[in-house]
Amino acid sequence: MRIKQGDTVITSSVDAVGFDKNGARVAQRGNPLTGPFYIEGAEVGDVVAVTLHKVSLSRNYATTLNALIPKVLPKAVAKHTWRSARLVKWQLDVEKLTGSPADTILRLRNVTIPLHPFLGCVGVAPEGDGETGTGASGPYGGNLDFCYNTTGATVYLPVFHSGALLYLGDGHAAQGDGELNGDALETSMDFSFSVKVLKRDTFPLQVPMVENADYLTFFGIESSLDKSLKVATESLLVWLQQRYSLTLMEASQVIGPVIEYRIPKVAATKVEVAALIPKAILGQIQRKD
Repeated sequence: MRIKQGDTVITSSVDAVGFDKNGARVAQRGNPLTGPFYIEGAEVGDVVAVTLHKVSLSRNYATTLNALIPKVLPKAVAKHTWRSARLVKWQLDVEKLTGSPADTILRLRNVTIPLHPFLGCVGVAPEGDGETGTGASGPYGGNLDFCYNTTGATVYLPVFHSGALLYLGDGHAAQGDGELNGDALETSMDFSFSVKVLKRDTFPLQVPMVENADYLTFFGIESSLDKSLKVATESLLVWLQQRYSLTLMEASQVIGPVIEYRIPKVAATKVEVAALIPKAILGQIQRKD
């Protein structure tokens, strides 16, 4: 579909296993996504701002895996548990936004968790002509698995091809940091969004950025947590210096006392660190005329 600024797209996604809101399997497992959307006016070097107007559950159950990914456990334990991993079902209360393990897990029948529906995948076509799996993430966004990609958030993505070629999906009813089960609470989703094109000379950006009412977030997506931490922090630092004309020393006094870090995903070849800065603090910085 070709879309332009001012359009509002109302659509849906199936779950990561390929099941739609009616429980029919309509795609293969592996985060089947909705798209691509060709964004009129988006050119290489620009940034597209994707505002999520509404992200909501479209059915009353989700699935996840009954094990933890090997990289977060000692080797002997990890090998045993991951080899026998199976899908398990969770019941979702769409009105109360709570979830509970299915009745087959008897000792957990009284466990109830709050739900936080969000889209695991918001991304554009990556640089080059090769294919990228829907479990991957990078400067183009992709499988960010970031819980703030929900109603009211805006996801900013660098553009690498004409039209950007935007994809969305991988609905999560809830997910702890890291996606340690390999799957989140995977479910189908209804959502709506609109886009804005920011030209390269007005809004330079090298990594994905997410904005909501409270935070700006920058991502490091590298082969290790150490490397990801550095990229996320440097991206925030550079943005502060460019946007507010701050020196390194001045920017350090903004970042050091208030920065927050999240680890959205370790269940992939690359790992993510998200660096969050409160917008309430940024609003106090005096900008040069």
